[in-house]
Amino acid sequence: MTTYLWNPPAVPSVAVQGTSDRLPVNRLFFVGRNYHAHAIEMGRPVDKAASKLFYFTKSPQTLVGSGATVAYPPETADFQYEMELVVAIGRPGFRVTAGDAHELIYGYACGLDMTRRDLQLAARDQGRPWDLGKDVEQSSVVSAIVPMPGRVLDRGALELRVNGKTRQQSDLSMLIWNVREVIADLSRFYHLEPGDLIYTGTPEGVGAVSAGDRIDGSIAGVGEIGLHVKAAD
Repeated sequence: MTTYLWNPPAVPSVAVQGTSDRLPVNRLFFVGRNYHAHAIEMGRPVDKAASKLFYFTKSPQTLVGSGATVAYPPETADFQYEMELVVAIGRPGFRVTAGDAHELIYGYACGLDMTRRDLQLAARDQGRPWDLGKDVEQSSVVSAIVPMPGRVLDRGALELRVNGKTRQQSDLSMLIWNVREVIADLSRFYHLEPGDLIYTGTPEGVGAVSAGDRIDGSIAGVGEIGLHVKAAD
């Protein structure tokens, strides 16, 4: 029997709609610049024919459930929201084809990739890793997983509101690389495992929030997500 110096952290997990069971989370993958208008918004237009998908990761310990209240994070003056479709992987797969990618899907959720944008852009412009901007405590927000084994979502309205005002509005059909393509490409680099969550990218309209703000979002056929931002600790 292994004895630890202190109690190890609990396994990160996500609620599953319609059951008391929870989905244990393995890894968090994020797709960068996967909507044309957002890529332009960020000053990095994407030509799909000449570009490749790229990813960043966050620690599963950054995960929080929808409805949470999080503190405005330290060392930033530009804390921004990004509304995304999240794909939950339910079966292992490595080097799968786009045609077979649906077999790995367990279900979907709404997600928020909260970002210290000033730190991210400073790192980007200096050719440094994005970790301080992206791998932020309590910055990976997720709603309950909706089980949809084997189903590919290729359309559905996506919207985000801050204090009731619409800030992001798009459709899953506007993804540059669709769900099948993302799963197939990511599986070239990683042995995907049950519990991996893939945040598929955000549309245009990203922006900053302040302490006291309320974020609400929705994706048609998937559900809703909410987050409160409180004053810094």
